[in-house]
Amino acid sequence: MTLNSLIRKQRLILVVLFALIVITAVASMGIGYSKLSFNRLIPVLFGHGTFKEDFVLFSIRLPRIIITLLSGMALALAGSILQSVTRNDLADPGIIGINSGAGVAIAIFFLYVPLKVGSFVYVIPLVAFIGALITAGLIYVFAYSRTRGLDPIRLVLVGVGFSMALSGIMIVILSSAERTKVDFISKWIAGNIWGTDWPFIWALLPWLLILIPFTLFKARKLNLLSLSEESAISVGLKLERERLVLIVTAVAASASAVSVTGGIAFVGLMAPHIAKALVGQRNQLFIPVAVLLGGLLLLFADTIGRNLVDPDGVPAGIMVSLIGGPYFIYLLLKK
Repeated sequence: MTLNSLIRKQRLILVVLFALIVITAVASMGIGYSKLSFNRLIPVLFGHGTFKEDFVLFSIRLPRIIITLLSGMALALAGSILQSVTRNDLADPGIIGINSGAGVAIAIFFLYVPLKVGSFVYVIPLVAFIGALITAGLIYVFAYSRTRGLDPIRLVLVGVGFSMALSGIMIVILSSAERTKVDFISKWIAGNIWGTDWPFIWALLPWLLILIPFTLFKARKLNLLSLSEESAISVGLKLERERLVLIVTAVAASASAVSVTGGIAFVGLMAPHIAKALVGQRNQLFIPVAVLLGGLLLLFADTIGRNLVDPDGVPAGIMVSLIGGPYFIYLLLKK
């Protein structure tokens, strides 16, 4: 398939995905523990609803929908970058321990650092970023070989090992914490969408507004990094510098998402794979598709999960894992 036909196909797929996101968002607005009639959605959106309708839509449903959508996009972006940089189709921030590093940092900060409620919303993504960055740095050091460079298989194995170790550290931290604070961390671990208010949107949105355009700007470099190290060096690419910058970008995207949604895995694994199957391996083509797919996957999982069991539902992280777990096993067997 020629490049022009791939571009036309990508644009069509983006339109379809956008339409599916709108349909899922509308369904999510209408269904839930507090019912909101679908024929009342447009009047309520334009300010003609009752106090109860306004509260349900603007204070509960709409912020959660936007947060879930943005977080899914960020996780898909992180997964896309990691898979290209490491040349490993199994790379995902949730699987290789980066999300766990963010979780441990959030747990320590939440339990032991006194902070005003108003500042917490905006500081927590930075805390998650620091924890995830330290974890990613350690994983990179242990997976790197002077003779072979960054070993893709070793990266996943080291990452899984770090994820297990950090899970053990989290248990130790929780065992000495207050009951009320333990409940919050437990929900975070399960991938429960907890940041469901407008300030969390304003805390997350700037990260995506910077990271998505920056990644697309670096798409050509990502294409080169997807090749062998020898090929990348032969065309003059400063390999280690570009790899480091893009890994930091992936860590920032992942940390910003999990800081408000909890420990959610597999979105960053599945979305890039599906996108590549649809439009091919070029990063400038599949990353926009993967970003919308990630938002759609997490939004769909959260919409289904929160309506399965009243009143709290099933955490989105568990719903995604029910789909992503078998998919991960399939990839392991295939590769």
